[in-house]
Amino acid sequence: MTPIARIADAQAQGAVAETFAAVKAKFGAVPDMFRALANSPAALDGYFAFSGALAKGTLGSAASEAIALASAARHGCDFCAAAHGQLAKGAGLNAADIASAREGRASDARRQAVLDLAAALWAGYGKNADAAVASAKAKGLTDGDIAEIAGHVALNIFTNFFNNLAHVEPPAAWRNAA
Repeated sequence: MTPIARIADAQAQGAVAETFAAVKAKFGAVPDMFRALANSPAALDGYFAFSGALAKGTLGSAASEAIALASAARHGCDFCAAAHGQLAKGAGLNAADIASAREGRASDARRQAVLDLAAALWAGYGKNADAAVASAKAKGLTDGDIAEIAGHVALNIFTNFFNNLAHVEPPAAWRNAA
């Protein structure tokens, strides 16, 4: 039994129903994470607002997916590991890149700088990261990049923790392909 209910299509009302329709149009189905989050329309809307805003940033989808993969591995979120394994492929990461990102490594120097800063933020809860920020800047990351990295770290902590709390599992097809 899951500790947090999943909202079925027939239960979805108003903005939640609209969100489900948009998710179905984009992905073909509504993943369980969104069905569980929909118990709080505010949480569901907050997730989409934050992730949508970060998607418009300059960090890039390959770097943001690498953060998500490293975060999922760090926090033991099977759903996020599988989902972001799929999304990372669409962002241009190959199987070796995906496996490396899960370990906090990248063959690309910029993406490695992103992952190093993300790891420093996780390790120190955002504190005592001055050396990591200086290192990131020395490797070419801007203050804007650093702000976006912090945003991606926070968003992924939210989804990792929520999915673990709600016992959200990935579909078998994602798990086997990730």
